Amino acid sequence: MAEERNAPSGSGAGRNPEAGESPDEARRDEAEWGERAKSEPRWPATLAVSAAVALYFALPDKLITGLGPRWLVPALEGVLGAALLIANPRLSRESRRLRPLAISLIALVNLANVVTLGELVHELLAVHVHGRDLIYASVPVWVTNVLVFALWYWELDRGGPVARLESSRRQPDFLFPQMTAPDATVPDWSPGFVDYLFTSFTNATAFSPTDTMPLTPWAKILMMIQSLASLLTVALVVSRAVNILN
Repeated sequence: MAEERNAPSGSGAGRNPEAGESPDEARRDEAEWGERAKSEPRWPATLAVSAAVALYFALPDKLITGLGPRWLVPALEGVLGAALLIANPRLSRESRRLRPLAISLIALVNLANVVTLGELVHELLAVHVHGRDLIYASVPVWVTNVLVFALWYWELDRGGPVARLESSRRQPDFLFPQMTAPDATVPDWSPGFVDYLFTSFTNATAFSPTDTMPLTPWAKILMMIQSLASLLTVALVVSRAVNILN
């Protein structure tokens, strides 16, 4: 996803700023390209997947009829997650070979949530359906939407968590506030999973980017899809809630 390029001229360790460029300007230019990550722990992403599995069990049966037995999706997610932890408990260069497995796990969580969202929309639009239970059921669907897109952003930005640990500089897919104002944060700041989770949450609540801007086409498309799914969920739930109150 992220294109590997050379760092901006005048930036990088051991290089002098361009003529007429102050050290502060050189530092800002380098920060906007994205700093090398000092660490990329796997446990926040694992915790997010575990939370999505737990939320799946909270869904009513009518929303997961298209996914087979209730145990099937959590079992598949558990097998993929366990395989990642056993084969490579810590993210390293060796993790690159396992990246398709990590993407498959996120895609599976996403697919399950898309199916449940479709069932939720179908049930909310039905006339003779008890809407109060569906309103409660929309909460885990919406929260899973936030979690799964946080996983996508974390896994794909600048080539993924493993690529962010390497010294080679890649084109950033997201522009975080700390990248445009490096003097306002710690030196050599790089985004962690919480930053991607916050980006996902604000995009789902505001239905648009807030402080973090997408830079590449795939990042813009993903944020559009997430905003649409969140807007659809919230709009239908609010309309059904108003109908119940009336």
